[in-house]
Amino acid sequence: MKEKRSIFQEARSFFNMVFGGKQPSNNHRYMQMMNSAPTLYDFSGDAYDSDTVRAAADAFARNVGKLKAKHIRRLDGEVSYPKNSNVEWLLQTRPNQFMNAYIFYYRLATQFLMSNNAFIWVKRDAMNRIEGFYPLTSSGVELIDVSGQMAVKFRFYDGNEYAAPYFDVIHLRRFFYQNDMFGETNKRALNPILDLIAATNAGLKNAVKTSAILRGILKFGSMLKEDDMKKQTEAFKRDYLDASNHGGIAATDSKAEYQELKSDPKMIDDKLMTAMADKVYDYFGTNKKIIQSNYSEEEWNAFYESMIEPFALQMGLEFTAKVFSDRQQGHGNEILFEANRLQYASNDTKVKIIETLVDRGMMSINQGLEVFNLPPIEGGEKRIMSLNFIDADKASEYQLGKVKSNDEVSKEEQNDPEGGENKNDGDE
Repeated sequence: MKEKRSIFQEARSFFNMVFGGKQPSNNHRYMQMMNSAPTLYDFSGDAYDSDTVRAAADAFARNVGKLKAKHIRRLDGEVSYPKNSNVEWLLQTRPNQFMNAYIFYYRLATQFLMSNNAFIWVKRDAMNRIEGFYPLTSSGVELIDVSGQMAVKFRFYDGNEYAAPYFDVIHLRRFFYQNDMFGETNKRALNPILDLIAATNAGLKNAVKTSAILRGILKFGSMLKEDDMKKQTEAFKRDYLDASNHGGIAATDSKAEYQELKSDPKMIDDKLMTAMADKVYDYFGTNKKIIQSNYSEEEWNAFYESMIEPFALQMGLEFTAKVFSDRQQGHGNEILFEANRLQYASNDTKVKIIETLVDRGMMSINQGLEVFNLPPIEGGEKRIMSLNFIDADKASEYQLGKVKSNDEVSKEEQNDPEGGENKNDGDE
């Protein structure tokens, strides 16, 4: 009893650290939905117990964990990067006191796949400044109406409840169809194939056990009393059918004859096993090569564009809407999530891209070094550009000969280092 009480006290303490011990007021009513109930309880995550599902979720989550958040300001076609952005620091380094950025996004991505809903509570201080971002895993969620405003009430596994305004909760969704606010459950779509995989694994386990057991009929050559027959049978089982009989050989005399019963367990072939696993992978938008990190550059790009990029886009839009006020968004403040996709390209592709981007002044030296996982150098943020390229606005002047080429300018500077064509006109 003491152990249970201590666990509950620890859970209560954790709850107080995150939420400050606040409890929702009972002065509320359920939100009225058009096509669905306001309550969703499907957050058990039972599918995560399957090794196939867990592998698929991990492949997605560990790559989402590499995303990098950026706070930008886009105004009048110009993009700037605010200095000393607290929001960017939190999202890039430590979103909350319990998680670093990688673990935060990893857990967020896992929740997203397992329940098709992911909730992040934006914790603010008394001055309305953001203190942290907390991904919430609960046994149930209710949408409630508090004084005409939508709020989300979370019911946690230890019995605690907390209600937060919906505008302070970042809500990511997948398979968003019938329910007005929540993503659809995985149960009906995923459980049939998971049940089949579980039954197959159980069948394989039983087949292995059966094949290792000696089974048969002991036929006695003379009439025996029932008690004597049972005694001899038990003695035979004890001597030859016990696990200690590693040789698997039984011996009898002329009094009894042992007739083996051969078992022929039916095994599912590799093709069917692969097909079942592929159905799970298809459901989660991945494949065996992605899971085993055995992908090509093209295969990685396909996975990124189909799974990670849409998730990053949804996160960027939702974080922007819940982090910044309407006024701040009007001034162009945004949160973007991006990954250095060049890290997964071949060395030949990296070299070609870097040559192209550096020549055109689109990439700094340090950005090029980062592609090859090399450390930055001093002054490496400076952009360089090949002299073979020209401002588009001056291209027509070059064609008409109104602007001198770089070679012509260079020759003139060599012949006339002081830079004056008519410097002696006054002497003549």
